[in-house]
Amino acid sequence: MPEPTTPQKPKTRVLTGDTPTGRLHLGHFVGSIERRLAMQHQHECFFLLANMHAFTTRWDKPDEIRADTIEIVKDWLSCGIDPSLAHVVLQTEVPAIAELSWFFAMLIPFNRVMSNPTIKTEIDAKGLGDSYPFGFPLYSVGQCADILAFRPAFVPVGEDQVPHIEMCRFVAGKFNQVYCAVNNRTPEDDHVKAGGVFPIPKAKVGRVARLPGIDGTHKMSKSLGNAIFLSDPPKEVQKKINRIFTGRQSATEPGDVNNALMQFVDAFIPQERAAELKDRYARGDNLGDGHIKQELAEAINALLEPMRARRAEYDKPGRTGDDTVIDIIRRGTARANEVAEETLWMAKEAMRLGFFRRGLTTA
Repeated sequence: MPEPTTPQKPKTRVLTGDTPTGRLHLGHFVGSIERRLAMQHQHECFFLLANMHAFTTRWDKPDEIRADTIEIVKDWLSCGIDPSLAHVVLQTEVPAIAELSWFFAMLIPFNRVMSNPTIKTEIDAKGLGDSYPFGFPLYSVGQCADILAFRPAFVPVGEDQVPHIEMCRFVAGKFNQVYCAVNNRTPEDDHVKAGGVFPIPKAKVGRVARLPGIDGTHKMSKSLGNAIFLSDPPKEVQKKINRIFTGRQSATEPGDVNNALMQFVDAFIPQERAAELKDRYARGDNLGDGHIKQELAEAINALLEPMRARRAEYDKPGRTGDDTVIDIIRRGTARANEVAEETLWMAKEAMRLGFFRRGLTTA
């Protein structure tokens, strides 16, 4: 008789994503995408295209949002995200996210939403003043639904997104306490075991928590014009690296090993070589900024070259590449809806709203 097989333990889920606001840059790569590349081999990963959130500041530019959504998937694929391992998900085609956002909005005090430091920073950085729509602060509630719809254990994010994850953790715990009778002293890792619908997800910050932009002052950002994009050609990378300002006057002047240039060295030069460069730089040992910038650009271009080659497959003339991307999104979204609909049903049952289940298909 054949030996009985042992059922495989379900993979732990991971959820993260990006709002389609333009091409991805090196800050995205070291802050989150690197970790996604590793986690897609170990977990069931859902990578969300948050196109609904893009409307919070660009509601009048739907054509741009659609184009940026396609471009971000091309960036993901060029980095090595494998759609046979990970699910690429379109937010606007997962209706459970919007429904959960409504329910979660009842659990979060308004002042907690508005005190979120990421919200405040974005209002200032984008110059929104008091003119932002109501949907702008609401998107932080929507992010909780983005995450919890998939009941993940981990959320790979950049450092600036950690406050959003803290709000999500608050919502998950509050829901479990209010609707599932989970005791507020129950350890976070035991919420589901105690009857809660939602696990309390953990943020996973990338290898580099905050990569500065080439202006040497602010975090790398498309809107600030200080970004090196993953799709930049080699000469453009070198040109941008050359613009990093350090204030040094000569190769024999001791340099600040914490300045923006040396933060790039730490991020992209192998550790042993980076330590050597930093030691010489700190001592002013005949090591000019120009030499470092050339070596740095070579290292970054070596990182980006395979990405450029993969991206070229999706940038061929005609719509062939776009059609392939849309097929990838459709397949990933079909699996996403299976999970999110199950989550919504579990939440509705806990809230005594589970009158009957609905069917949902992805064409």
